[in-house]
Amino acid sequence: MCDFVSWIESDGQVLFLTGRDIFEGPKGRELRDYCKSKDDYVGHGAIRHFYGLSDNTGANKECTNFRSPDNFPPEIAKAIKNGQMRGLGTPCDLLVQAAWAEYVKVVQAAWAEYDLLVQPAWAEYVKVVQPAGAEYDKVVQAARAEYDKVEQAARAEYVKVVQPAGAEYDKVVQAARAEYDKVVQPAGAEYDKVEQAARAEYDKVVQAAWAEYVKVVQAAGAEYDKVEQDIFWSLFVVKKNRAKAWR
Repeated sequence: MCDFVSWIESDGQVLFLTGRDIFEGPKGRELRDYCKSKDDYVGHGAIRHFYGLSDNTGANKECTNFRSPDNFPPEIAKAIKNGQMRGLGTPCDLLVQAAWAEYVKVVQAAWAEYDLLVQPAWAEYVKVVQPAGAEYDKVVQAARAEYDKVEQAARAEYVKVVQPAGAEYDKVVQAARAEYDKVVQPAGAEYDKVEQAARAEYDKVVQAAWAEYVKVVQAAGAEYDKVEQDIFWSLFVVKKNRAKAWR
């Protein structure tokens, strides 16, 4: 995974992505669909996709040291100073200590709000899934017990026939085995049918509950991310909040 900030140097150009590139317009929407997660927004793969570069074009670059604008190409330093990286990162070295403390206070409150939404959603998921699992176990265990009963009886009959076979051993064993299979195979098929139906019912319940949980988590996560990014960059645009090198 690449880090914020990443860029590609190609044919004398510095190619990178701003928040506007990623979060606005049809091209930004298409890029977000292309990326597997929000972490990929700051990666070289996203840059290549956005600019239509092949994998062997240009040189991948990145820097995570924000103590000085001089660590970045001038184009990127200017974009950072102009607040154009909103939504892509929150480097602590960009802010003075007091502003960073304000950022942390707001983010902690946002995280508490996230927990207030997610924890009940998880509890609801568990409440739905646990009885579904118990019902699955009950059905499958009963089916297994029925199968075992048939199999054990068939095995006992098989052993009873085979043990005294003597000289006729091979012929008797083959016939006894065929009889055993005739009894056990349908029982096994019946067990599989019951187990698969129970599993399908269980999966249906679990998938629906999981989808509901994920929906809550994604909405809460999106709200948290928005607060985190907004407070950081809103603080950064006020010059007195910036680290001295970035004013």
